[in-house]
Amino acid sequence: MNSTPRWPAPGVNALLERGVRVLDPAQTYVGDDVDASRIAPTAVLFPGTRLSGPRTYLGPDSSVGAEGPAVLVDAVLGAGAAVASGYVRGAVLLRGACLGANAHVREGTLLEEEASTAHCVGLKQTILLSFVTLGSLINFCDVLMAGGTSRQDHSEVGSGFIHFNFTPWGRRGDKATASLVGDVVDGVFLRSGRIFLGGSGGMVGPACVGYGSIAAAGQVVRRDLDPERLVLQPVKPLDVPAVEPGEQRVERVWRRNARFIGQLAALREWYRQVRLARAELGPGGEPARIPLLEAMGVIDVCLGERVKRLDSFLRERGRKLPLLGAGPHESSPLGSALAAGPADHVEWVRSLAEAHVEAGRAWLQRVASRVEREMGP
Repeated sequence: MNSTPRWPAPGVNALLERGVRVLDPAQTYVGDDVDASRIAPTAVLFPGTRLSGPRTYLGPDSSVGAEGPAVLVDAVLGAGAAVASGYVRGAVLLRGACLGANAHVREGTLLEEEASTAHCVGLKQTILLSFVTLGSLINFCDVLMAGGTSRQDHSEVGSGFIHFNFTPWGRRGDKATASLVGDVVDGVFLRSGRIFLGGSGGMVGPACVGYGSIAAAGQVVRRDLDPERLVLQPVKPLDVPAVEPGEQRVERVWRRNARFIGQLAALREWYRQVRLARAELGPGGEPARIPLLEAMGVIDVCLGERVKRLDSFLRERGRKLPLLGAGPHESSPLGSALAAGPADHVEWVRSLAEAHVEAGRAWLQRVASRVEREMGP
């Protein structure tokens, strides 16, 4: 019996036959469940790359493993997106987004165009809108962050920052703690002031941070930040019985979560009625649609997680989460603008007339407000 392994391995060989740049086939693993047709010929796989999962997709000029071993499982990289090294599962990176070395990124993560992280960043259930930049040694779970207008003018988080997404209250603690740093309604139009969260600090969810605000470094933010404020919240000594705060906290957590869910619903409609509609009208065909469809899947995962966590939080406290209405949301007012302007999404958003921007904002706010009312107390 011949036990000599076939080399290159079948999965790697399938990519080589497509012209994919596999720099060292002997140090590259491609699982049998990877669809070779979802790997663009101009993608680059550096030594130490391991790909698996039927959803895995690498767009044109994307790269994996330039700074060390990289494991991708059902990960989706748009054109020019990059993973320097680390572990990425079930995440979507759109055009030009990148994860720095030693990333640890899990399900429910979406980085829009040119969003980025430096090294040693952990992400889960986190959405970064275009250009948002995270420094090094950051842990973000259950966050949506927006703000800024370009790679030179963007929202940023300093190194050594943690979003605290777990509280000890209740029988097992809870994760009804998602935080909005900026929002969807204004953020998707790339005209909002940038937000800065200073490093060596953190934020206790659920919190809301307004556009243009600055949280000074070296603090844990425990209260909402209003727009365009520089804030350093003092730490007060505390020594009280370890008893969960009362009804006032329940109402606050409920309202914060309802707002977050409303913003996710607005983002889903933005993708469904605007981004996907433009892709269907444009010349890119199926390759242009795949990352957007996968991004919608991430948003759905985040919606399901937030509803689940809020429902669990309320049930334990004798409350009941209202059912989310199943009726369709109103149509986008941007139909006449979808086929006009540049093909690139960011450039198209920048080209929108102010009348279209204001109409789009009002539409997304109605979507978000409707869901927030339905889900709230």
